[in-house]
Amino acid sequence: MRKLFFIAVLIFIIIGFFPQKTTSTETMAMQVIPDDAIRLRILANSDKEQDQALKHLVRDAINEEVTKWVEDMDDINEARELIASRISDLEQIVEKVLANENSDQSYSVEYNKNVTFPTKLYGDYLYPEGEYEAILVTLGEGEGSNWWCVVFPPLCFLDFSFGTTVEAAEEEDEDKEEPEEQEEEEVKYTFFFLEWFKSLA
Repeated sequence: MRKLFFIAVLIFIIIGFFPQKTTSTETMAMQVIPDDAIRLRILANSDKEQDQALKHLVRDAINEEVTKWVEDMDDINEARELIASRISDLEQIVEKVLANENSDQSYSVEYNKNVTFPTKLYGDYLYPEGEYEAILVTLGEGEGSNWWCVVFPPLCFLDFSFGTTVEAAEEEDEDKEEPEEQEEEEVKYTFFFLEWFKSLA
């Protein structure tokens, strides 16, 4: 009996020294945009501080309204019909924001399936360039940095604009590279026996 006990302890020790794979719960998974999605893209007049601030005001006003429209919807065709029928409402929102800011910038609001988006790096995730279904708001000349999100399904809590265009990433000085954010799940190894021994201490 004593011999069996020592054999069991020996096996337990051997198994305990094999590394155990654990995962970190501190990392956040990146949500992928579904194929059937409607985006919102807002182009600022320029990259001047005033134009960018105006873009953010328009963003907040439109995003708040559109979110209310689609928050209870689960059918993209229903969302398409509603958005297409209420483009004039979005134009009024933009006009109101511009008036409140005493801005005489021109603007346009359109909704179609072939709005051009550039390639974007968001952490380690790549959103490819292409033409996507979207609401496009252009302020003034539309030559400034854009902001965009996904309004259906509602994903505007993820600001996809934070990131780097591929063109900008290629132009960065290699000597000034910063460590990339680790979007992937971190993996670390622990030793079961050591952890068990620590718990007894």
